[in-house]
Amino acid sequence: MSEEPGPVRDPAQAPDADAGSVQAPDRAAAPARSAWRDVPPLQVRRFAALALEEVPALAQDILREIRAEYPGLPVVLDDSGEPMALIGIRRALEGFVQQLATREGRPRYHPEVFQEFGRGEGLNGRSLDSLQAIYRLGVRLAWRRLAEIGQQTEIPPPAMYELAESGFEYLDGLVDQSVRGYAEAAARQAGERLRLQRKLMELLLSERRPDTSAASALGAENGLDERAARVGWQLPERVAVGVLLRPAREAVAPAVGEGVLLDMEAEQPRMVVPEPEAAGRPELLRRAMTGWSGAIGPPVPLADAAKSLRWAEAAVGLMERGLLPSGEVLYCTEHTEALVLLQPEELIEDLSRRCLAPLDHCGPAHGRRLAETLLAWLETRGGAPEVAARLGVHPQTVRYRLRQIRELWGDEVDDPDRRFELELVLRARRLRGGLGRA
Repeated sequence: MSEEPGPVRDPAQAPDADAGSVQAPDRAAAPARSAWRDVPPLQVRRFAALALEEVPALAQDILREIRAEYPGLPVVLDDSGEPMALIGIRRALEGFVQQLATREGRPRYHPEVFQEFGRGEGLNGRSLDSLQAIYRLGVRLAWRRLAEIGQQTEIPPPAMYELAESGFEYLDGLVDQSVRGYAEAAARQAGERLRLQRKLMELLLSERRPDTSAASALGAENGLDERAARVGWQLPERVAVGVLLRPAREAVAPAVGEGVLLDMEAEQPRMVVPEPEAAGRPELLRRAMTGWSGAIGPPVPLADAAKSLRWAEAAVGLMERGLLPSGEVLYCTEHTEALVLLQPEELIEDLSRRCLAPLDHCGPAHGRRLAETLLAWLETRGGAPEVAARLGVHPQTVRYRLRQIRELWGDEVDDPDRRFELELVLRARRLRGGLGRA
């Protein structure tokens, strides 16, 4: 606030208009003198004395009107049992009037009162708009009474207009304090919710799960329902767990929506998606995850969330090795073959060495061509023309290769179990890039 009431306002402007409608005076056109400072000191003291006498009753009236307009406003009492809001209103009025009487400069008020009010508004879920509306209501009521006292003490209208301008500036200072408290409360509340959400996710994704798939039983067994309620999360029947790769260290968290639990503290952020098969959910997630990459595990009962996490981690591992596409968020259910065949790497490699041993005596290029032909034959279960069409070669070439395959494997290629093993290891080799895609 300035050290004295602002310059004269246009008398056509109503002093009891909303604070938001008051325009800052044009400094270039401001008069050299202050109309308020021209008011005789005795007249100013009389105005201040009458105003101070009115402060207790006026504060009560203002609080009553505010409660009537905003019935949900919490009543917070100080140590003496007096409403903190009433104390704040009274101190604000006293500070403003005393400044007018002494012409000391900036008014003295207790910022902690107004910061606490702002914190209360934030913790009770009200918006900054409602907070500022409450202040505007209070200043309108206060101004009307001060205007009456101004008429009673014959304060000139130009001086009263300056008084109104000064009052709105004073109000701005009080609002700033409340906004600071509001912001502190919002930050603290958000931090606490994130902490509780991480604890909930830790419990959800723990490997030590009871042997049940019922969400209600799981919640009762582990206190999960209570933890979920504290963050406003309704326990779903099924979930899918995602593991994300950051596009950059400072990347902003994806806007996945309130229903999705998200932990950004981990090196690879995790998320728990409730009812992942619900209509529209996949598309909403795809849009929200634009610019991110990672994998979302298969949908599972809530009790098996850790299993979905394991598949998502496996998929991310394959993405980092270049064995699954990167640059987007993949669904494990759309890459089942790769996850099943590439995950048990040691087992598949051992089976591959045994099944494909006949190719060890062929050159690398020739052995690759025979393996591609064998896989195409196993997949099509057809003759030379079908295999040739799949490979893009002449049927006679396929017949030649198939004769070689029979020479190398003999009757084994007619055994159903061996055919299955051969197709398994050849598909795995193709997924790793060892064979061309037909």
